[in-house]
Amino acid sequence: MPDNGRVLEMTREEFEELVAEALDRIPPELTRLMDNVAVFVEDEPPAEDPELLGLYEGTPLTDRGEWYAGVLPDRITIYRGPTLRMCDTHEDVVAETEVTVVHEIAHHFGIDDERLHALGYG
Repeated sequence: MPDNGRVLEMTREEFEELVAEALDRIPPELTRLMDNVAVFVEDEPPAEDPELLGLYEGTPLTDRGEWYAGVLPDRITIYRGPTLRMCDTHEDVVAETEVTVVHEIAHHFGIDDERLHALGYG
């Protein structure tokens, strides 16, 4: 969805609640498998990628081996600004936030962008 030229109003707290609700909708059998990962909300992405909705930083579960110990948690960041700029309605924000959360969690499980796009989580 391209930038719609206006920005929906939503507080940081309201957006954080949407992210928490999206996380709550992840099936328990998957959340039990998530390991050493933290989810954050930031207002804006890095300047070099201003339309980025979410970012996964870390070592996917599929790439972890015996060496994986004592490391900082993986980090999933969901960006409020670009999400609000691209959505027309509150319902759009809810849907886009859920897609973004699932997309970034999928990266934690080692699923790449190509597969996510094929599944409708691009």
